Amino acid sequence: MDWMNPIYLVGIGVVLSVVMFFLGWAINSKFGKSAINRAKEKADEIIEDAKKEAKNLKREKLLEVKDEWLRKKQEFDNEVNTRRQKLQNYEKNLDIREEGIEKKYELVIQKEKANKELERKLLNQKELLERKRNELDNLIREQNIRLEKIASLTAEEAKKMLMENMIEKAKSDASQYIKEIRDRAKLEAKREAQKIVVQAIQRTAVDHSVETTVSVVQIQNDEMKGRIIGREGRNIRSFEAVTGVDVIVDDTPEAVILSAFDQYRREIARIALERLIADGRIHPARIEEVVKKVESELEEEIIHEGENVLVQLGLHGVHPELVKHIGKMKYRSSYGQNLLQHSIEVAYLTGIMAAELGFDVNLAKKAGLMHDIGKTIDKSVEGPHALLGYDLAKKYKEHPIVVNAIGSHHEDIEMEHPIAALVQAADAISGARPGARREPLEGYVKRLENLENIANTFEGVAKTYAIQAGREIRVVVEPDKVDDAFSDKLAYDIAQKIQDEMEYPGQIKVTVIREVRKIAYAK
Repeated sequence: MDWMNPIYLVGIGVVLSVVMFFLGWAINSKFGKSAINRAKEKADEIIEDAKKEAKNLKREKLLEVKDEWLRKKQEFDNEVNTRRQKLQNYEKNLDIREEGIEKKYELVIQKEKANKELERKLLNQKELLERKRNELDNLIREQNIRLEKIASLTAEEAKKMLMENMIEKAKSDASQYIKEIRDRAKLEAKREAQKIVVQAIQRTAVDHSVETTVSVVQIQNDEMKGRIIGREGRNIRSFEAVTGVDVIVDDTPEAVILSAFDQYRREIARIALERLIADGRIHPARIEEVVKKVESELEEEIIHEGENVLVQLGLHGVHPELVKHIGKMKYRSSYGQNLLQHSIEVAYLTGIMAAELGFDVNLAKKAGLMHDIGKTIDKSVEGPHALLGYDLAKKYKEHPIVVNAIGSHHEDIEMEHPIAALVQAADAISGARPGARREPLEGYVKRLENLENIANTFEGVAKTYAIQAGREIRVVVEPDKVDDAFSDKLAYDIAQKIQDEMEYPGQIKVTVIREVRKIAYAK
């Protein structure tokens, strides 16, 4: 038998396939049933667990819903109680108001009855007064007739005497009437003026430092003074020539004094000297180099200072040259008052008053800030600082209202807008603040003398006293020449004359004193 015959091989393959098929079917039948049973058991367990978990979840949700319901119920009860309490309070207030209205109604009824009774009494008194007046007029006529007979006066003499009496009476009545009108005008104008000015002053609390003419530079030891002076004084002479500042090297321990009226030059000298001392190299060439460098840095600082001030005030659109002049104000002073701080204060005051009166606040601030900008112009240029500032602002095309306010704040030109008057008022307020400015002794004494001399020119003035550092003058009048009504007019006239003939910061109070003294001696 040939085993390699393809027919035999096919037959063997078929037999093996049948055998393998039956073996696989037997094995699958046995193990498949077992897997299905296990799967069913597992499924039953999962279903049972799911049922338990569902019951637990249901129980938890029911508890949560119950808690939420209880919480909402509590909130509702609280809100109901709160509203109930408010309603009770409203009822109590209504009861109280009702009682108050009833009491007021009763009071009004009582007042009406009292007014009717008072009106009746007044009518009776009026009738009585009318009878008395008629009786008095008759008595006066009879008395005049008797006086004419006794005095033997002619008609012209009696007329002249009567006219004199009437003139004096008219003067007294006129003075009283003028006083009443002035008091009413003051009362009406004072309220608004006080509100605007006081609010502006209170909101603008700027500290000022009174500048002096010297700066002190501290040194480590007195040996450095010799190096500052240099051989045969060449260093100190070179320093003074370059800076324009006098250097005082005296017995003051560990200090050198720089003296100059120009605060800008003095600041350059102070910074330069401090740098030379710190560097240690002090000779003419080095001095010139350091001073030039400090000047350059200070120019930049001036521009930066001007820009900071504009930012602080919320202003913009200012020409760069004007910004530079604003920065220069930091190193200028007016009567001992720092010019930049004074100008910032005037800007705030002007802005606040302009806001109260409904004017452009930015224009007002700008005018207040630059009102003294003419003081930063080189001293070689002659003319009043107001007009110099006017020309400078006009040159750089500043707003016409600002230009006019700068030029007119000392009345060198005519004011064209109310903002100019506000700048003038703010300038006076800032300069008159106690301690803001210093005044030479001669000018102070002269001002006091002028105050007393002006008051003495009026008739009826007995003595005058200038007090409160010239901010008040007290006038003692002769009581037989000046009556109470005329005293008020006299105070007004003296104040007007002082205002017309004198220049002074702030305001001057005029107080007229009239007193009558009766003296008797027991012997």
